[in-house]
Amino acid sequence: MSFTVFLVEDSPILRKRVETMVAALPGMQLIGMAADADAAAREIAATRPDAVILDIHLAQGTGFDVLRALQRDKVATAVYVLTNYASEAYRMTAKRLGARALFDKSTEFEQLREALVAAAPA
Repeated sequence: MSFTVFLVEDSPILRKRVETMVAALPGMQLIGMAADADAAAREIAATRPDAVILDIHLAQGTGFDVLRALQRDKVATAVYVLTNYASEAYRMTAKRLGARALFDKSTEFEQLREALVAAAPA
């Protein structure tokens, strides 16, 4: 059984980087991607991944919109925010809305990988 991951990111470059990272982790499978908040919330609810990697600024809507939708719809999944906007206010908002952690794309990418490995069953 694999540990499933869903990616919400509007940058093709970052999508490829995360896709490559997830593919290299044993037992992990990327099961879907979305670039806007509405599609992300809908597809995450439909696929019920073990983890979600979520950007804040999306093509339409925000990662905070996705977090609110997941809370409203009672979708239980581990959400890890990966963003260029890693201010303390964003970190606190993400936590309050149910994210396990927020990582800065430019300085904390490796910590996201470590968090996914720690979350996956041994």
